[in-house]
Amino acid sequence: MSAYEASLLTLVAINVMLALSLNLITGLCGQVSLGHAAFFCVGAYSTALLAKAGYGLWLTAPVSVVVAGVVGIVIGLCSLRVRDDFLAIATMGAGFLVVGIVRTNEALGGELGISQIPAPWSNSWLADNFWLVTCLAALGVGLVCWWVKKSWLGYAFEAVGADEVAARGVGIDVAHYKLAAFAIGTGLAGLAGCLYAYYLTSVGPEAFGFPVSVMILAMVVVGGMGSLVGSVIAAAILTLLPEWIRFVNDYKLLVFGLLLFATMRFFPQGLYPPLAALLGGLRPSRKGA
Repeated sequence: MSAYEASLLTLVAINVMLALSLNLITGLCGQVSLGHAAFFCVGAYSTALLAKAGYGLWLTAPVSVVVAGVVGIVIGLCSLRVRDDFLAIATMGAGFLVVGIVRTNEALGGELGISQIPAPWSNSWLADNFWLVTCLAALGVGLVCWWVKKSWLGYAFEAVGADEVAARGVGIDVAHYKLAAFAIGTGLAGLAGCLYAYYLTSVGPEAFGFPVSVMILAMVVVGGMGSLVGSVIAAAILTLLPEWIRFVNDYKLLVFGLLLFATMRFFPQGLYPPLAALLGGLRPSRKGA
């Protein structure tokens, strides 16, 4: 595999983790978040600071998950009393707040960010095959999300996302499950930020702005709200799209915004569910076989 292909695969794996993590919050629990890049940022900066202090991946990764999850809980607590459009605006504001703090804090590098992040290990083979580490991490995140979706926790998330009043009526503690969704989803975004920091060997506030949050949300919506497979496929396509069609890279916010609008207008369930149904309908019938 060439260095370019390995780089693309690493970015795809990181974006898959981001899409799956937001899918827990927005797709399953119904909490629309326009500031998911903030938790991605928290994970990346946590890793950068610890790595510069001499700590390796086995410490930076869990710390990034915990710190991003705690920040997610704090923002979730502040957002418990708002819903729908107001929740989206509140989370968008949280995203701007986190990036603003990073941008103006000299201890975090300010506008220049943190550079020269050391590699997580001295093993040359692992250093040359970092894409494999990110792919394994993405697989782990996928398994966690699959377990959550199939467990009682996932059913509670779906009940809250479908109708909070009805969920509360059958005894579900809506506030606690909202916070649980924020904690798990933002923690997984922190893991993606950890690997992103090691991948780039530098972090800066411009990498975690509002367009990144829109891109992550587009992956979830285009793939299908609540669909794990759809999120993975959409994350891969939307990551590779700027490489296939170069002008997309200059107009990401416009293109992803149009994708969001078109999908929500014509395919409110996302593209993957109708595509899967179409492909299933095209299969030859077993009758008479």
